[in-house]
Amino acid sequence: MDFDFSFFLFTATLVTGIIWYGYLFHLKRSNTEYVEENEPLLVEYARSFFPVVLIVFILRSFIAEPFRIPSGSMMPTLLIGDFILVNKFTYGIRLPVINKKIIDVSEPQRGDAVVFRYPKNPTVDYIKRVIGLPGDTISYANKQLTINGKLMKQVSLGHYQGLGQGKSMTGAEALDENLQTVEHDILINHNAPNIKGTFIVPKGHYFVMGDNRDNSNDSRYWGTVPEENLVGRAFFIWMNWDWEHEGIGFSRIGTVIK
Repeated sequence: MDFDFSFFLFTATLVTGIIWYGYLFHLKRSNTEYVEENEPLLVEYARSFFPVVLIVFILRSFIAEPFRIPSGSMMPTLLIGDFILVNKFTYGIRLPVINKKIIDVSEPQRGDAVVFRYPKNPTVDYIKRVIGLPGDTISYANKQLTINGKLMKQVSLGHYQGLGQGKSMTGAEALDENLQTVEHDILINHNAPNIKGTFIVPKGHYFVMGDNRDNSNDSRYWGTVPEENLVGRAFFIWMNWDWEHEGIGFSRIGTVIK
């Protein structure tokens, strides 16, 4: 069990619910008529907050959860300061706090942008793109990706112009990469070391990489993501705030994540 925000939200829901409904039960047992003006202050606060925290808890646990992008590892798809929504039920319904799946819905597909609990420190959430599915053989060499012996096609889009907190990536090469299931943009820094390796994805695991290939701490370095660490699929940018650029990035709002 991770003592994260979900845990504290669950605790707040439980405590306020117990106080409020415990008070009503006490009145019923003592045949006392409920009068709002006579409520103890603690009960009044519990009655006011319980429906709010309950709704937030349900939405955040089972429908969609907001996250903020703190780094440039998914540039150019996601920029520093993007606020995204993550679909919590795409990969199955999980019990909050203990993260146990109770209903299967679907499995991650190659090309999905997924949020997951970092295997080396499950209290930290990461976002990367699913590259390898269970049983796949992934090779990465000369800054090109090969999946099950097939080279993934890349088409150059020219030099990238970074803005705000992402301006350090100015001059990198932007490319369109075709994963067969989805096309998406990536960044390559040809001055960075040429990382290479071949990986076989174990059953029940996923191989993930950042779109900013030379600036991403991903499966090439620490291994695969277990299925139970998945949080959900990122699907929508609802806000962007980059204090080093233009503040609110209105052009980013409403963007569907590909």
